[in-house]
Amino acid sequence: MGTEHFDSKAADWDNDPDKVSRAQEVAAAVAASVPLTESTRLLEYGAGTGLVSQSLSERVAEVVLADNSAGMREVMSQKIEAGTLPAQARVWDLDLERDPVPDEEFDLVVTSMVLHHVRDLPAVLTGFAALLRPGGHLCIADLDREDGSFHDHDFDGHHGFDRAELRTALLAAGFADVRTQDCTSILKEGTAYGVFLATAVR
Repeated sequence: MGTEHFDSKAADWDNDPDKVSRAQEVAAAVAASVPLTESTRLLEYGAGTGLVSQSLSERVAEVVLADNSAGMREVMSQKIEAGTLPAQARVWDLDLERDPVPDEEFDLVVTSMVLHHVRDLPAVLTGFAALLRPGGHLCIADLDREDGSFHDHDFDGHHGFDRAELRTALLAAGFADVRTQDCTSILKEGTAYGVFLATAVR
């Protein structure tokens, strides 16, 4: 997954109120769908500036923020220093399409608007399974299948996902109890693009 587009957007990412409100909506859907406790270890994959974790951080024990964009990691580090993200939060440079899976286990992996950029989906889903303890939860917020009009820059990922096909891919990666629901939508140039939340158990 290339990073140039996101490196260039990172510094101003949080200045877009739509991005902030969408992250809050995703976080609310996650909190309503899976258990969060004072012992929950959370990994946000493709965390961007950490907006989803920012909304969940007071409900979990530990936050790890993974992104392969140097620009996004820099913004997250600045937010940790400023106290916007938890002082104990860790920032990882991680791309599960090419990097080995870290030797850690989490209770919850969250990824928002990331998987449609992934080329090798089975590798990333298998990586998520390896990062979750047995009984841990995966939450994926992403685009419903669209006609290719969503991206206005060079793009070679998925044009959203068919929910049934994603469910099949999650089952193949070792997950169970896969559920999907409407989450939010994104309005671009007069067109509303649906965003779902998929949850699964390791």
